[in-house]
Amino acid sequence: MPQDTTNVNTKATLQHTYDAIVVGSGISGGWAAKELTEKGLKVLMLERGAEHEHIKDYKNNGKEIWDDAHRHITTQQQRKDYPVVHRGWAAQSQVMDGWVNEKDCPYTEVKPFTWWRTYRMGGRSILWGRQSYRWSDMDFEANAKDGYGVDWPIRYRDIAPWYDHVEKFAGISGSKEGLAHLPDGQFLPPMDLNIVEKDVAARIKEKFKRHMIIGRVANLTAPLPSRTQCQYRNRCWEGCSFGGYFSTQSSTLPAAKATNNLTVRPYSIVTKILYDKNTKKATGVEVLDAETNKTFVYNSKIIFLNASALNSAWILMNSATNIWPGGLGSSSGELGHNIMDHHYNLGASGMVEGFEDKYVYGRRANGFYITRFANLNGDKRNFLRGYGYQGAASREGWGREVAELQVGATFKEALAEPGPWMIGATGFGEILPYHENKITLDTTVKDKWGLPVLSMDAELKDNEYKMRKAIISDMVEMLDTIGIKNIQTFDSGHAMGHGIHEMGTARMGRDPKTSVLNGNNQVWDCKNVFVTDGACMTSSACQNPSLTYMALTARAVDFALSELKKGNI
Repeated sequence: MPQDTTNVNTKATLQHTYDAIVVGSGISGGWAAKELTEKGLKVLMLERGAEHEHIKDYKNNGKEIWDDAHRHITTQQQRKDYPVVHRGWAAQSQVMDGWVNEKDCPYTEVKPFTWWRTYRMGGRSILWGRQSYRWSDMDFEANAKDGYGVDWPIRYRDIAPWYDHVEKFAGISGSKEGLAHLPDGQFLPPMDLNIVEKDVAARIKEKFKRHMIIGRVANLTAPLPSRTQCQYRNRCWEGCSFGGYFSTQSSTLPAAKATNNLTVRPYSIVTKILYDKNTKKATGVEVLDAETNKTFVYNSKIIFLNASALNSAWILMNSATNIWPGGLGSSSGELGHNIMDHHYNLGASGMVEGFEDKYVYGRRANGFYITRFANLNGDKRNFLRGYGYQGAASREGWGREVAELQVGATFKEALAEPGPWMIGATGFGEILPYHENKITLDTTVKDKWGLPVLSMDAELKDNEYKMRKAIISDMVEMLDTIGIKNIQTFDSGHAMGHGIHEMGTARMGRDPKTSVLNGNNQVWDCKNVFVTDGACMTSSACQNPSLTYMALTARAVDFALSELKKGNI
């Protein structure tokens, strides 16, 4: 059995009692551990997977593609073992050990659902795309204005100070643009658009009054304490030994460890939250050791549930079923419902003329971002909400001619020169919070440990399909109007989950009859349990959501400590 090895408090370990338990070690779990320990609490962090140590366990960090026998192409066996990961771009040999063993951890699909999971220390904070955008009041007010879902119990003013707080620590580089629908933040200096992107951005602004900016990204452009800046290697998801981007390993976990208040227990599958019906509080969690199959109980005053949007719901569904058949937090009938994601896998690209004497160097770990414009400032559409675009411009390399199978000196000389400049972008659209998009427990299928699995029943609907047509037509119109040549479009379809931004299974709200959590991320039915990962989201906006998870987590910890001191929880 793995032992608690990180800054162990002997008395706490013997009693299995802590001030707080954090379930999960990803982006929000890491923040919960940091904030709780820095406020003086003895904290147990439970991670269902293995340790993944900063620097030491980044095994491909110093290798090049030619060091890989398969040149980053997955093997036939990997394709057989990881069919879900192979539904998209995530299947690359250098990171395959980061994805969940799909045979050990299955799920069922009523409708197609691409669930990319990583069960190890740090969760997907090693693998994330790092795009970090604030939400605005437009996003927090959207449900109330158009009637989908329920109203958010907070507004931008409630979370703005916490955006400040997490941005300063995480390190977000970006440009200040003064846009009401995409608020500025506490930014490090922005990365640069390249020469073609700058030209295209200026023309789009002139012709359409739309904004194409450098991405706001959690890569350091100036050093922070114990971390140095991004080296422009663009190999972030292999792990960065420089700490050049924000992850649990490089940032929040070292901060939590430095307090001597943190205990970490890997290989710990939380199977349920233990609930006392007399006090109406949680007393702790039940843990199944993933290696020994032994069960342990850990007690605490408060619990932060950060296992990921779908797994946090799974834990709640398995908890207190003797009181609520649907699980802890199910009294509203909303637990497991309102699943959201961002739909993408579509866009357009084309050739840019006039820059044949220009080239770029380095591998910028970022791209451009075209901010939302649909259904804004008088722009009315036949669908609700909107979308943004992420993309880049670059020169084609020698690979452009491989398909031609040519030979000879002329051919080789041609390939010694870079190809034409190309620019392209993919759209990221908002998915509405439909009650009927849901997950449930499938008790007929069990995982490696005999636990019931999740069944996915969610899909895009008419609003999203109308939006997808606009995403392509708008991009084509922009590119064509500003003179881009040979425009090509693509749409490879989208199954829920493929955006890797799962949200909404335990949504926040103003009324316990229509939501799982209140405005402070507390479970209405159990005030000492907080959920601050993607499960808590009430709508999805079109911006990447991780920065909002961080801010909500820090805010909820501050509230929890205040309530703990008052004796309210």
